[in-house]
Amino acid sequence: MDEFLAAAIAEARRGLDEGGIPIGSVLVIDGVIVARGHNRRIQRGSAVLHAEMDCLENAGRLRARDYRRAVLYSTLSPCDMCSGAILLYGIPAVVAGENRTFRGPEDYLRSRGVTIDVVDSKQCVAMMDAFIRTNPTVWNEDIGETDDTR
Repeated sequence: MDEFLAAAIAEARRGLDEGGIPIGSVLVIDGVIVARGHNRRIQRGSAVLHAEMDCLENAGRLRARDYRRAVLYSTLSPCDMCSGAILLYGIPAVVAGENRTFRGPEDYLRSRGVTIDVVDSKQCVAMMDAFIRTNPTVWNEDIGETDDTR
């Protein structure tokens, strides 16, 4: 397994251990991890702290030319919000651990010139399958779906 995807998976596990949603992300520039993050919506009571957003926040202010050399790794296909941040900062490449449990606007990102590599990691799929099965209300909230159980 790729060391950067492994780092994103470690972040996802960290989020799960904290009582959150197991999605992790790392930002890599020139072969070096410059930031890590995981979904912290539950832990922080946040509307926006998906793993990719947390990772970008943890990167701090970077120069535009730095983002343009970056690869964003995520254990899950980025949603609309995270995809917007990818486009806003001009991140040219995304590696997603899986898109079986959730598929973001990958075709749109590709149409805007972003390279998307979906690894189809069994580890990532199993982690999300288990979480979604045991926490459907939290998951639906995270992806903006309606949930009739509330």
